[in-house]
Amino acid sequence: MSKTSERFLLAIESSCDDTGAAVIGEYGTILSNVVASQDKDHKPFHGVVPEIASRAHVRDIADVCQKALDQANMTLKHMAGIAVTSGPGLIGSLLVGVNFAKGLAISSGLPLISVNHIRGHVRAIFLEHGTPPLPALALITSGGHSHLFSVDEQEELDLLVKTRDDAAGEAFDKLSKMLGLGFPGGPQIDRMAQSGDYRRFHFRQPKISDGSLDFSFSGYKTAALRHIESDPSAFKTQQNQSDLCASFQHALVRHLLDRVGIALNHGHWRSLLLGGGVACNSALRAQAAHLADSHQVPFFVSQPKLCTDNAAMIGAEGWAQFKRDKKAALSLAPEVKAKAYRQYTPLR
Repeated sequence: MSKTSERFLLAIESSCDDTGAAVIGEYGTILSNVVASQDKDHKPFHGVVPEIASRAHVRDIADVCQKALDQANMTLKHMAGIAVTSGPGLIGSLLVGVNFAKGLAISSGLPLISVNHIRGHVRAIFLEHGTPPLPALALITSGGHSHLFSVDEQEELDLLVKTRDDAAGEAFDKLSKMLGLGFPGGPQIDRMAQSGDYRRFHFRQPKISDGSLDFSFSGYKTAALRHIESDPSAFKTQQNQSDLCASFQHALVRHLLDRVGIALNHGHWRSLLLGGGVACNSALRAQAAHLADSHQVPFFVSQPKLCTDNAAMIGAEGWAQFKRDKKAALSLAPEVKAKAYRQYTPLR
């Protein structure tokens, strides 16, 4: 399909700590995908500070949207609509993106499309690979979310497993802070783990008293702290840090994929999908691919720049909503705990 016959959306993403804007075509063409990182803003605090994130979005959003349009060699007059993340996320961050998008929609007369951030992570896989064989299992895991979904033939999500406490990405950030490795923690842990022995330190797999198979990551942080506190001077050496990172990463990946393996054994899934920022982790990508291969189902994961928070995935999901005539009112308000799924059918 030629560029001239394809319609385009301007998409905006500001759910947490990165400001994103993209111009996305209805057939999956990515003309631009601009992200303004806030890593330097949050690095001194070893984690995302909501108030700082909100102010940084205010600082960056107009410039990021203009860059996205400039890179696409287009203006708002060429757009069919404005797609924006309305939740879940940090309330201050969401407010900046939603209100900016509403302003653009009012001034241009373009329709406004509300997009769920987590559905955007699932859609990123469709954006890069096309529609995978359905029904599929989708593991979406990041700094704020860890969920296992079923995706049916109508592309509706049902939640199978959720986290009881922290998300996997948050656990990586906390270990990185303990070891003084920097922020964001996920890439640092992955890098250190490459030269570490994952058998060196033991991490017990969590068991939830009610028999649930929900994820739980808070215990891993506590166990890591206990290892460090047992001999703080020892963890000033790079090898001990690498061994702890490797052991920690191995335990978290095993915990995530144990649930995926159980689901694969109890359903007729035609593919396995992996998305979200933690999907950049090399061990998770490799072991998820191996698990899918052992169950003889195809495996789909996006390239890293589409796994982390970005507006291209929001635009892709925006088109799915637009084509279903799901347009938002200008009274649209952010929803911090917006649900991406139709129903919760816990895996047991």
